Amino acid sequence: MKKLKVLKSLAECGVVAVIRADHPDEACRMSAACIEGGLTSIEVTFTTPRAEEVIRRLVAEYGERALIGAGTVLDPVTARVAMLAGAEFIVSPSFDEETARICNLYGISYMPGVLTLGEIKEALKAGVDILKLFPGSAFGPDFVKAVKGPMPHVNIMPTGGVDLANMEQWLAAGCVAVGIGGNLTAPAKKGRYEEIASLASQYVSRFKELRG
Repeated sequence: MKKLKVLKSLAECGVVAVIRADHPDEACRMSAACIEGGLTSIEVTFTTPRAEEVIRRLVAEYGERALIGAGTVLDPVTARVAMLAGAEFIVSPSFDEETARICNLYGISYMPGVLTLGEIKEALKAGVDILKLFPGSAFGPDFVKAVKGPMPHVNIMPTGGVDLANMEQWLAAGCVAVGIGGNLTAPAKKGRYEEIASLASQYVSRFKELRG
């Protein structure tokens, strides 16, 4: 049931904030700003120092009103560390069968990065529900349209190259959600977290507008 709840929440929110920071405190502040702006699906990447600590802190403070997951998970050991910290979904830049298995074992949604129809097929066979198209900027919305021809049942979430200006194209192509990283969190480099909150609000509003 937890997995179904997570998938439903991701589809309804439609935008996942990809948090990549140089320090745990910075990651927490970025995440807090996104949640303040109404963007409640947060992916804390494991390129962030002590990412599991960040996940634990966010779950403790915002777990009742936000969905906290882990990103840049490359192996099943890291996936388990993230789960024990409270992560409710796991995102990888590429598909890993062992990571898919451990996520299925514990009822956690796994979203691996894919680039080809072959990779998509293998991920679906392993029980993956949402596929991350990464980097999205290397392919564009037309790729999603092409994939949805022979595989209309595939749920795709592009990350990398998605912004307010082109979100409409991605959703029109059939994407279930989008992941936003640097285009959302860049103001943190200058300590302008209020700008992140404002951008988060704009992304959420734009998604709702496009989905009617």
